[in-house]
Amino acid sequence: MLKQAVAYILDDEEGLVELHCEVARLSGFQARGFTRASEFFSQITRFQPGSVLVLDLLMPEMDGIEVMRRLAEIPNPPAIILMSGHDVGVLHSAEKLCRAHGFEVLASFSKPVDLRRMKRLLESHAPQPQAPRRSEALPLAGQLDLNDLKQAIVQQQLVLHFQPQIYLDSGALNGVEALVRWQHPELGLINLEHFIPQAEDSGLIADITRWVIDAAVRQEQKWRREGLNVAVSVNISAADITSLGLPEQLAELLKSNRLEPSRLTLEITESALMGELVTALDILTRLRLKGFGLSIDDFGTGYSSLSQLHRVPFTELKIDRSFVSNMIRDDEARAIVKTCIMLGHELNMKVVAEGVETEAHLGHLRELGCDIAQGYAIARPMPGKELFFWMQRNNLTLASA
Repeated sequence: MLKQAVAYILDDEEGLVELHCEVARLSGFQARGFTRASEFFSQITRFQPGSVLVLDLLMPEMDGIEVMRRLAEIPNPPAIILMSGHDVGVLHSAEKLCRAHGFEVLASFSKPVDLRRMKRLLESHAPQPQAPRRSEALPLAGQLDLNDLKQAIVQQQLVLHFQPQIYLDSGALNGVEALVRWQHPELGLINLEHFIPQAEDSGLIADITRWVIDAAVRQEQKWRREGLNVAVSVNISAADITSLGLPEQLAELLKSNRLEPSRLTLEITESALMGELVTALDILTRLRLKGFGLSIDDFGTGYSSLSQLHRVPFTELKIDRSFVSNMIRDDEARAIVKTCIMLGHELNMKVVAEGVETEAHLGHLRELGCDIAQGYAIARPMPGKELFFWMQRNNLTLASA
């Protein structure tokens, strides 16, 4: 059976370590607490997929920044949750450093930590419980096996889940984002963060992107038979936007399936644009000419953001979840969200807020004039067959094309 994912708590206050360990256990994790970084590194030399480290930045022996530096030398580091009693500027700088090291940052908390929010965050990251599986040895040795990932593509083990996006003014459904999952025969349902980085490093990401787009188009056809004309967003990688044949391939795929290109939006992260910029501009501009939507994803976390917006004909701006999730208690995060909304509107783009967790987030985003929201406050990602029933349960209408 798949081992229970571990939440590691590293804080020099013993009482807080015990408290956060209990929250982690209630959220579905095995919990291990440490008050000294040296003890943590002496006992932990590898991390299994799905692990999380809750890291206090201010510790006397080895501070959180030094811990990050050490973690960067260990394969497959855990996702990070930062916390600190310092001002939010220090937390923001630490988040940027975390991402510069290549870590996944789930959130940052000012002390005292909101334990209910911490629990919701951990629950959303915890591996989903699976039905009993066969007893053969698992192909898991610190990371998922590359050959298994190749077989997953060939043997149709990949599946799509769809997360709804709603208009904040009307509550109507704008569309959905297609998120790939791996239905592993032994490990069960695996979220994308556990295999997409490996796919990008190995060159398999282009095959996965093609599969995702094909599967999204097939799902759109099923929805159309149910009377739903749903717009879909899919993520594409840096490797995809250097493939000169991509615009023609996508246009032909949609034409053969009698779907309008305007119903498909391609999401590109800022960092993906930092490579072969001339080639990327060639491809992205031709995609717009053919009618596809273009979304700049995780906006505000990459580099040269304004120059990218100026160069590339984006139709949508997605505000990174790290700003959205912190905007209620963090004035700087709220200011960034407000600025992103204003900037997107000035450039004639729709603005989407990701990581919307609560009704309070929805209220703040409405006040700031954000167009569209996506996150757990609306719905978790779901299989395509559930979308119609979810809309009926929530009495939602479909926005006009």
